Formats: sequence, C-alpha cells, structure tokens
Amino acid sequence: MSQRFEIEGGRPIQGTIRPSGNKNAALPLIAATLLTDEQVVLRNVPAIRDVEVLLEVMAGLGVTVSKPEPGVVVLKSDRVNGQQPDPKLCKHIRASILLAGPLVARRGHVQLPPPGGDVIGRRRLDTHVLALEALGAHATTTKVEYAFKAQGRLRGTEVFLDEPSVTATENAVMAASLAKGTTVLLNAASEPHIQDLCRLINAMGGQIRGIGTNRLEIDGVERLHGADFTLGPDYIEVGSLIVLAAVTGGELRITDARPEEHRSTKLAFEKLGLVFHPDETGRDIIVPGNQKLKVRHDLGGAIPKIEDSPWPGFPADLTSLAVVAATQTEGTTLIFEKMFESRLFFTDRLSSMGARLILCDPHRVVVSGKAQLVAEELVSPDIRAGMALVIAALCAEGTSIIHNIQQIDRGYERIDERLNALGARIIRHHE
Repeated sequence: MSQRFEIEGGRPIQGTIRPSGNKNAALPLIAATLLTDEQVVLRNVPAIRDVEVLLEVMAGLGVTVSKPEPGVVVLKSDRVNGQQPDPKLCKHIRASILLAGPLVARRGHVQLPPPGGDVIGRRRLDTHVLALEALGAHATTTKVEYAFKAQGRLRGTEVFLDEPSVTATENAVMAASLAKGTTVLLNAASEPHIQDLCRLINAMGGQIRGIGTNRLEIDGVERLHGADFTLGPDYIEVGSLIVLAAVTGGELRITDARPEEHRSTKLAFEKLGLVFHPDETGRDIIVPGNQKLKVRHDLGGAIPKIEDSPWPGFPADLTSLAVVAATQTEGTTLIFEKMFESRLFFTDRLSSMGARLILCDPHRVVVSGKAQLVAEELVSPDIRAGMALVIAALCAEGTSIIHNIQQIDRGYERIDERLNALGARIIRHHE
C-alpha cells in the first residue's frame, strides 16, 4: 500500500531528540551474524524498512531471528540451510550484496541476484568481486546473478581495493575474518559503520587492527563466537536533524550524537553560516535557534564549495540535505556531489517550490538563496532526497504533499512521529 505525507510548513523544529541507530551499520552487522553459529544480540537497531527486509532474507536462509524488545534483534545462524537469498526480497535493498562475504566464507558458496536500492546512478560491484577473488573465491557474474564459490577456506593476502567502497570493504572484512592467514586491506573505506562492523567482529573473537583507518590488518580465525553489541547513532540522521533545525529556526538538542563524527560536516555547514556545537558533556549536539544563515565566502570573496569525499570527508549522503540548507542561506553556494550521477536530479522538485538553483551537470548544482519556498506536491525519488524534500516542505509556505514515502521509511525510523514531537505537523496518509 502506497503512502504519502501531508506536511504543514513554517513551524520551527525544536526540543530534544535521540537519533536512531546507524542504518548503514545495522545492515552489515546483521549480515556478519552469518559468520558464527552462536547467538548474536544487536542493540539500538533502527526499525526501518531496509532492516526488516534484510531480516526476512536472513530468516529465509534458516537464521533464527527474534525481537525480544524494541531496538533489539537476536540472531542465531546455527542452521543456515542451502537456500539462496530470496531474489524478490533482495531487489528491494542494496544491502543484499553484503551476504556474499560471510556466506562464501562460512559455507563456501553463494548465489545472489543483482542488489536493489536507491536509483542514484551507477553503483558498481566490481570492487566486491575483485576483493573476494583475491581472497580465493571464484566469481561468476551475469546480468541476473553473482555467484561465488570457494574450495576450502579462503586465504589471507594483500588486497588493494580499486576504490574505497563502503560495502566492498565490509564484504572483504567479513570474508577475511574467517580466512586462513592475515589479510592486509588497503584503500579501505573507514566510515563509522565500518568501524562498528570491525568492533562487532572483534567482540566475536576476530582479530582486526587499524580500525578507523584505510589500512586494515585482519588475522583470520577458524571460528567466531557470539556477542552482544550496541550500534552507534546514525550520523546521517544527525546531519539531517541539524539542517532541519537550522532552516526552520528551532533550537535542538541531539542526544548521544557522537559529535566527534561530525567534524567535516561542521566545516561544510559553517560555509552556509550554519553552526552547531557539542554540549558540556561532549556527547550531545546543540543546534542554536534563530540562526541567520549567510554564506561565508572563501578567501578573496570566492563562492564557497561543499563537496563530498571518502570518510572522514563530508558524507555523500548529506549532499541532498546541504542543497536544501543552501536554498535557505543568503548568498551563492556550489554543491559538488562526486559519487553518483543521479543524486542531484531531485533538485527539479526544489525548483518547483521556488528554489533558485542551476543544475550545471549531473554532479554540480549552484544554489542562490535565500528563497521563500512554497508548498508543492512532490514524489520522493530516494532515501536522502526524500528527507531533503521533507525538510524543504517544513520550511515552505503552505501545505505540501510528498508521495512514495516508503523510500524515506527505508532510512528514517518513524520520522513523522518523531518530528511531530518536536513541533512539526506531518500527517501520514495510506492510499
């Protein structure tokens, strides 16, 4: 059943909110439970659609899945059967590719359909294939299937990733954790969710060094055991909430937000005059109210540029949110999204709301603010653009309608209920 949001604009978002668990950590951590036949307890797991789909896939593989309380998922993979992951479910999520590493390491083979997920441009899988082949798996790829097979245990080696792909790094880490010998993973991605994955595997008895860097050393072990692990906060949700509070003029406290994970976000947002800071404990983030957003020019009065880059740079998933923030900032800004050639196409929706911007090419948009946005009927194209449109609607004049909100639900837990508690007026309609 399709659903839509009805959003009344012009209401400040203010108060206190705790971010959900990191969606991009929950998915690889769920996959990593396939590496052991013992029970793994995951806490602070967000109740979002992508997680639910992956848990269905896991249950179809023979994994025992239970949810004893909200935010807690217990998985036991002692009876992983010979079934392949359900292709009908896999087409709905990008994370299905994360099953490749643990399944080929644990049972020696896996067949996967092409993963689904957001349509934001080409999302290559070459790096996954090259990494698993380097560890000793044989890969066969077609347009309809990715098959991996290993003769005995995988073998550790030096693996240089041809790009710092997040999911390819996660697949390589999971596969190497059960390989024979030591793997040195170079040009690895190092986002917070990869760090959480490495910490979980170490809690399960793994031997991973260099966590948080782009050089990981992984001593393979014969078996891993169970663990009890708590996910960190979703730093993309935290960034989204920071933008939302600033553009609506509200004062917001985001609790347990790990301010240290937002250094590059802080530098980028300061170019828009948008400020936030940690509280006295160093655990929460405070977004001051009634901010006067004004572009801070680069040296010589040059137009500032906000651009994404691999961690610890500005996250690509926040570029859509930065575009909305720039529409509410006095001055001109260049947003440069380097990774995906379709992510910025949603800006035509912002133009229809009155934003002054020029999409220069698939990767760059010039935004001139401040613009008074007006209500519009919109369609969410993907998770992050969908949240960007929610924020645009909340600072627009009038009442907007956003369709296809299932995309937003894939990445943001009960976002309508939680924002309504902060002063928003969002009504969810079932069509």
